[in-house]
Amino acid sequence: MASFHNLADYVSIPRVAALRLSPDGTWLAAAVQTVGTEPRKYVTSIWRIPVPAGAGPAPGRAGRPARLTRSAEGEGGPAFLPDGSLLFVSKRPGPPAQNAEGDGQDKPALWLLPAGGGEARRIAAPPGGVAGLAAARDSATVVFASPELPGAEGADDDLKLRKARKEAGVTAILYESGPLRYWDHDLGPDSLRLQAGEAPAGDEDPMQARGLTPDPGRALDENSFDVAPDGTRVVTGWSVWDEAGNKADEVHVIDAATGDRRVLLAAPECDFGDPRVSPDGRLVACIRAAQDSYAAPGDVTLVITPLDGGDAAGGTDLLAGLDRRPLEAAWAPDSGSVYFTADDQGRRPVFRADLATGQIGRMTADRGAYEQLCPSPDGRFLYALRAAVDEPPTPVRLDVTAPGSEPLRLASPGSPLELPGRLEEIETTAGDGARVRAWLVLPGAAAPATPAPLLLWVHGGPVMSWNSWSWRWNPWLMAARGYAVLLPDPALSTGYGQDFIARGHGQWGGQPYEDVMAITDAAVARPDIDGTRTAMMGGSYGGYMANWIAGHTGRFRAIVSHAGLWALDQMFGTTDLPSYWRRIFGDPATEPERYLAGSPNLRADRITTPMLVIHGARDYRVPVGEAQRLWWDLRGRLPEARFLYFPDENHWILNPGNVTIWYETVLAFLAQHVLGEQWRRPELL
Repeated sequence: MASFHNLADYVSIPRVAALRLSPDGTWLAAAVQTVGTEPRKYVTSIWRIPVPAGAGPAPGRAGRPARLTRSAEGEGGPAFLPDGSLLFVSKRPGPPAQNAEGDGQDKPALWLLPAGGGEARRIAAPPGGVAGLAAARDSATVVFASPELPGAEGADDDLKLRKARKEAGVTAILYESGPLRYWDHDLGPDSLRLQAGEAPAGDEDPMQARGLTPDPGRALDENSFDVAPDGTRVVTGWSVWDEAGNKADEVHVIDAATGDRRVLLAAPECDFGDPRVSPDGRLVACIRAAQDSYAAPGDVTLVITPLDGGDAAGGTDLLAGLDRRPLEAAWAPDSGSVYFTADDQGRRPVFRADLATGQIGRMTADRGAYEQLCPSPDGRFLYALRAAVDEPPTPVRLDVTAPGSEPLRLASPGSPLELPGRLEEIETTAGDGARVRAWLVLPGAAAPATPAPLLLWVHGGPVMSWNSWSWRWNPWLMAARGYAVLLPDPALSTGYGQDFIARGHGQWGGQPYEDVMAITDAAVARPDIDGTRTAMMGGSYGGYMANWIAGHTGRFRAIVSHAGLWALDQMFGTTDLPSYWRRIFGDPATEPERYLAGSPNLRADRITTPMLVIHGARDYRVPVGEAQRLWWDLRGRLPEARFLYFPDENHWILNPGNVTIWYETVLAFLAQHVLGEQWRRPELL
């Protein structure tokens, strides 16, 4: 529990972020984040996690995790070649002979660690760096994404253009269509292109890559891709932008030898993404999402289509009748079924869809939230990262022959953790009759004789669920200081069906607010909760709800608003995704009704609760102007307000030092107003 009482210990806990299973099924390559030294930042490295042999228990002492890579720059994106060699991406410097001036050595490059051991070697270092990779299941074909400047015809040309811009002191970007930026970075002047090559054997020269997408524009931004088992074709997400700035996501197939491209999946008012080719190379599975409209939220499902075909109907729906939204999919090794995850009642279980029968079975029965699905080659086991509100992501093994059985936890860096309290589940009935549920984190001392102060924490999204561990929004740090933390899933939350999402569609401060207040009433009615000492906080959509609550009730002693939306019409024109807003809320110039009805700033004169406003300057999803306007709208009206500003952070606070300051400031603000303690300004502020 010391890790939750001491912030320095907390930020230093190793964090498992990704898993890949070796081709022979004997070990997992895990991407693990730890705190580096100089400069103090999170660094990712690749670890080897042994898996049990057969149906036996987890490996013992000899099977402990071992760190495979180590550099100041870190390594990530693990992928395997058929012979067991490990590919990864890193900014680590290559050998002196490869470090020609400006050849991309300061960018992420592609590295290969031989299956038999030895030193990793750099096999591709494009001038713009490597932004993602995929490897064929049965051949040496490797495909990677790399940014190139407009007009560049290959790496040499791209390098010349980059050097010319640098020498001329040009940093300008000319936009003629499409988006301007994404989350925390400008888009352009370069754009992602796909390249393919054969991984070199032994100590051969670096991989000879060939371009597959000579002029894609912004089509590959934030899209994933997969390679057919024989390496002959690449299946990728492909974004199409119209003149009005609206985006449609399709799935395209590219010939890995010629670069010829064709549309595989596209349908009006639908988006397709995260394609996965079946192990036999015949089918492609992907997520299909109907686009939101002004009238209703779009639904999400999992579809399949033949790789050699093209489906104008948008694929065959695997989940007909299942009122849940798939998040991630992985093929069984026999290509006869697809495993997938979906939020469900505050959990994220694993399901299996059988192609022959159409039946859908639930594979897990616990309260875990699963991701990074890795089926074993023999088809008997499924490896995954399992997390929960009360457990960080941990590698586990599931026995697919015994659905619902307890997952076998594997040895992992940073696990297990001892928590400073317990987790319970509560529910209530909203005014419209809907069931609303929440997780309630309770400190160890919470009891009728010693009731705990309550912190309401609303999740972001808003179309998501409080069902997993969060390093950034961690309730156990609050529990360690005596707070009970309420984690509700109000209207708009996933895991309760399409109708539950529709209850809050287009009116973010309406039914979701009513749900949040109803579940808060249920929490404070408990004898182990002190309803006279309550506070509220949230980030992103949770920050919007913080701002909305501030103008609609004075029941809380303090409110913390992180990256919160304040003036919705202003937000529409400055966010990185205006098209998302236009679909749900309309254009504020011609359809202002929802903006006027749901904008928290229009009730600024009613706010009386002390507020802590937090924002990062590099947040392009909810631009910092929202916090600046909120801050100045509060000045002169609210006697108690503070603004914690991070000039070099984005929508999330990611630097370990800033994470520490974030929690120190929030805890001091809550202690002042909820616990009655004197304000203590963090030392480094």
